This record gives sequence, C-alpha cells and structure tokens, in this order.
Amino acid sequence: MSDLFVKICGLRTEQDVDTAVAAGADAIGFVFAASPRKVDAATAHRLAQRVPAQVLTVGVFRGQSVDEVVQVTRDSGIRAVQLHGDEGPEYYAALRAPGRTLIRATAATQVPARCGELGEDLLLLDAPDPGSGLPWNWASPEFTVPTGRWLLAGGLHPGNVRHAAEATGAWGVDVSSGVESERGVKSPDLIRAFLAAARG
Repeated sequence: MSDLFVKICGLRTEQDVDTAVAAGADAIGFVFAASPRKVDAATAHRLAQRVPAQVLTVGVFRGQSVDEVVQVTRDSGIRAVQLHGDEGPEYYAALRAPGRTLIRATAATQVPARCGELGEDLLLLDAPDPGSGLPWNWASPEFTVPTGRWLLAGGLHPGNVRHAAEATGAWGVDVSSGVESERGVKSPDLIRAFLAAARG
C-alpha cells in the first residue's frame, strides 16, 4: 500500500504546508467552511504557492453557494474542490472545469454505491460529524465498500491509519484532527508519523 493516496487537511501555516509536502503528502486541504481550521482565500493563495505541481491543493466547502465556491476557488488558486454538504449534481456540473478535481464528501452512514454518481472525481467517506476526530465503524461487516476511487476519513491517526486502509481497501486516506497537538493546531511530528504509517 505504498501507493496509498494521502491527504492532510486543515492546514493554516507555512510550517504545516512545508511539513506535509516534505513528508510526501499527495494532497493538502484548506478549509473554507465554518471550522477552527478555516482560512481565507488570500491565506490559501499564499500557502498554495508553496506547493509543487504534483501535490493537489484542495478547498473544503460546506453549505456554500456555487458562486461563493467559484469565487474562492479562483481567488485562492486551489486545484480541487471538496463539497462537504448535501450539494446535488448541479453543483458538480457548475464547478466542472479543466484541470479541476471534484471531491464529494459524505457521511459513512450514507455510502454511495460508487464514486461519480453526482459527477465527482473522488469520493470521501467521513464520520457523521466531520472534523470531530471521531471514528466511525469502518470495520463493520455492514460497511459496503463503494466502487471507484475513494478516501477514508474520520478518526484516523498514526496509530490506526495502516490498519484502517488495509481493512477497508480504501484508495486513499484523509486526516485533519488526527495530526493535531490541539484543536486546529497541526503537529509537524504527527504529520510525518501519519505519512510514514500510512505508507508502511
């Protein structure tokens, strides 16, 4: 599973970004929705300029209008949009653009049968309370793995990410609170440990 796709989300500082990139993250996320990790478009733009082209920059939105998402995406220069609400297929159609990756995040209690049902490129399965750091029962025999490329999120940390990825067969993993020293504050040591554990 050395090719496991790893996204580190909720980054807010130069140190956060530089650490994640140096440790080998495939994607880094900036939160534009209400959260202790929220940044503005100008901050995300400044941080995204530090990121090499092979690392995907992702903006996380929840319950925001298409116009706002488009504006923030343009102003920040991010290359992927993650929608974390009940946005319908019209959102994905409106946000589709050359070179832009669309990520649909949904609670694991409502697992779609496959990635792409609403027009997304990637699917992210999260805990019912996103960003809380609380895990969901991904080891449950009732959990049906969706087809296509999907990321596992919710309660992951350096101590369980490897087992979680192997147990579910996830294409990738996403972490935020699991690499924090306190709520909203990333730990460079935990970021490095998470990536090392995820890649085995």
